Amino acid sequence: MSSIAFDHSPTHTTVLPVRHLVAVPDLPVAPALRLTRRGKAFIFTISLAIIAVMVVLFGSSTLAGDKAGALPNTTTVTVLPGHTLWEIAADANPNGDIRSTVDDILQLNSLPNASALQMGSEIAVPVYN
Repeated sequence: MSSIAFDHSPTHTTVLPVRHLVAVPDLPVAPALRLTRRGKAFIFTISLAIIAVMVVLFGSSTLAGDKAGALPNTTTVTVLPGHTLWEIAADANPNGDIRSTVDDILQLNSLPNASALQMGSEIAVPVYN
């Protein structure tokens, strides 16, 4: 037969501490952003700079004065087939800068570019002395 022996000596048992659950308190809410005097001055300056840039970019490009502008002396030219704006400018101001004369004709007739010139149309051409 077999026998089983039990050790009846006292055993050393380690008692573990009991951990109790504790509710975690809510985290404190971060305070709202507070600007210092220098920060407020910086924000104000940047805002003013942005407004100034917007006024310059999108503001009026003309200035109203108290004197009426003088109208240039002009003559009317009918555009014939084959005429170019360069030729018309060269005829109008033979001794002057042709590029400047072309620009004057474009501005005087509110033409976007030289290719907007239409055959048969009458355009105003400045008279140069």
